[in-house]
Amino acid sequence: MPTRQRRGESAWAAPLMRSPSAGAAFRPNRLLKQIMVLGLGVATSGFAAAATAQTPAGPAASPVAQSGPPSPATPRETPRSGPAKPGDPLAAIDWLATPAPDAGLPGTVLLEPPVAGSARRPEVTVTPLASLVAPIGLVKPASTGLPVDLWRGSNAEALATLLASVPVRKSPAMQSLMFTLLLSETRPPVEGGERLLLARLDRLMDLGAPDPAQALAEQAGPTRSKARFKRWFDATLLTGDEQQACSALQDRPHLAPDYASRIFCAARLGDWPTAALLLEAAHALDLVDSRQLDLLDRFLNPDVFEDAPPLRAPKSPDPLTFRLYETIGERRPTSNLPRAFAAADLRDIAGWKAQLEAAERLTRIGALNPNHLLGLYTERSPAASGGIWDRVAALQRFETALETGSAEAVSKTLPKVWRAMQTAQIETAFADLFADQLARIPLDRQAANLAWRIRLLAPTYETASHSPPPSQGRSAFVAAVAQGVPTQELARNGVEQAIAAAFAADSAAPRKLQRLLDNGQLGESILRAMQLFAQGADGNLGDLTDALATFRAVGLEDTARRAALQLLLLDHR
Repeated sequence: MPTRQRRGESAWAAPLMRSPSAGAAFRPNRLLKQIMVLGLGVATSGFAAAATAQTPAGPAASPVAQSGPPSPATPRETPRSGPAKPGDPLAAIDWLATPAPDAGLPGTVLLEPPVAGSARRPEVTVTPLASLVAPIGLVKPASTGLPVDLWRGSNAEALATLLASVPVRKSPAMQSLMFTLLLSETRPPVEGGERLLLARLDRLMDLGAPDPAQALAEQAGPTRSKARFKRWFDATLLTGDEQQACSALQDRPHLAPDYASRIFCAARLGDWPTAALLLEAAHALDLVDSRQLDLLDRFLNPDVFEDAPPLRAPKSPDPLTFRLYETIGERRPTSNLPRAFAAADLRDIAGWKAQLEAAERLTRIGALNPNHLLGLYTERSPAASGGIWDRVAALQRFETALETGSAEAVSKTLPKVWRAMQTAQIETAFADLFADQLARIPLDRQAANLAWRIRLLAPTYETASHSPPPSQGRSAFVAAVAQGVPTQELARNGVEQAIAAAFAADSAAPRKLQRLLDNGQLGESILRAMQLFAQGADGNLGDLTDALATFRAVGLEDTARRAALQLLLLDHR
């Protein structure tokens, strides 16, 4: 009797339920049956999805999808998000057929904000490569009032010549202006920047300022050229800070100014065998002058020459020769040497008298802070009388009188100390130190007149100008200069008339300097105005008017007033 197919069983599975060997009916267990039914349901679902994808969508459901009730063992289907689209993959798993979610990106670039305000061609800014060069200087333009492109448009060789030749010895105002130009942070011209930098370093050394010269060279990069290194090396020898320069020379021997400097630096760094070897090579190959060889011999072998007579002093030694004489105990005086050598006497290894003389010499040219001079003046009691000792004694007595606050004591000591300062030609430094204290002491007659003139030489000259003494005949014009309003009616001689003309309302820079200003050559115009002032101070009154008018035209009003006041009040100059 044939076996009846059970309800829920597929026809193709019937033969598998019969065991051919036993002849009895074989019934699969329930788990196998569910697996078989599940597989059939998945296959049916896949066929239905394929038919749906190939049949146009309509309001009525496909007959194939509705034929027969679902099998009890068929898994629950996940609702679809919508009909399949052409090109979608045919997936048996429902979630594979679900479209990918939107990434949240803008559908078009038109949703971005506009990047241009109009369709016009944008303006292009052109910056010359020279303007990208880093400025060099020790004082920021905000402090000096000078622009960073001070030297723009000028020829570097012409600027170097002016920096080296403009005279400033007779005018403290011109000295201050020169130091401002040399130390201000400025960018070099398009061509010749190295030439201008070397000229700045040379003028600083000429003015007796090796410390600023050393700092300026270090900022510019002293090892970038042999010329820079030589000036840096000379400055460090005079300031006593040659250790750093010698270390740089040891790493870069090609920068050595001469063979003697290599020998000195090797010994300075403690490498005595190398120094001795270099000295022997210099002897054998005649690499060094014979006088300097004798000096180096005594430097490296002091015990051998202990009883030898002193060497003949050179008339114009360079900084290295000066230091070598110093190291062998034969220090040379600096009074007849260039000003830069005076800075070496400010060190503690020099005697007090040498320090005082060097300080006065450097203060006279504006290269030393007046407070440094005051510190040396009051360091101890004078060791003798006459000359510089009388100036020290006079200043110490005057300072004691100021501390007591006695008008009588100040009136008694002020004329004497002023004559001493006039002898040393350091009146403006004295005024900078004591003008404010003199203003607080009620003086009368000659002492009051002298104190007022001293106050006019100080930075607070305009304040002093509003309280002139009644008995001074020139006080009205001098006070008007301090206030910047001198008139021809108050002028009594040619110098005063030239000064009044420069401060007139219609005054202007001369045509030649005005062309430089119109071309943006501010630095060169200032230097040429300083030349005119020196000529005017020597008697060319037209140049004096042009110089002062130029200073005022470029905004150097304070320089113009102080230069004019100093010209009127420092008679001996």
